[in-house]
Amino acid sequence: MISVLPARSAEDFETLAGLCRRLAQWDVDASAPHGVSAADLRALFHPETSGPQLAAQFGAPDAMAFIARSGGLPAGCLAFDPFGEGMVELHRFFVDAAFRGQGIGRALMGAVLAEIDKGPARTVLIHTTFYMESAITVYEAFGFRPCAPFRDTPAHVRHTDVFLSREVPGA
Repeated sequence: MISVLPARSAEDFETLAGLCRRLAQWDVDASAPHGVSAADLRALFHPETSGPQLAAQFGAPDAMAFIARSGGLPAGCLAFDPFGEGMVELHRFFVDAAFRGQGIGRALMGAVLAEIDKGPARTVLIHTTFYMESAITVYEAFGFRPCAPFRDTPAHVRHTDVFLSREVPGA
């Protein structure tokens, strides 16, 4: 059985931190063939790896992180926080390899977008990379489409950037 719930307690944020560390390691491994160093990748895209850091970022009133569990075990995560006026950005989309193919990514995305739809945001943004093919498939299934870059990245990693956006229905 899959459950998807918001991270609320210190224990939840420690669980989230463990999932984020696994995401960071997956990203380091996947980016290596594309000329992105592990140090650059961690500094640019995975600086928050402790429970308290993640609680500060995603425990704010206008942000939230969700944890998916399968059979009670942490299986994946997805979070959002504000990005400018009327926008939020998705972060930390990860499904552990042991749990892939069970619909966990889609369950996470559905829960997060349902939460965002309740708030004032009009646009949802994603900054990802082309080698995160499974994630991009989920994003596209939920209506995300390519958009102009909304942040600058260093030239030596820019070749991996993918920027997507989705309008909030009814906004």
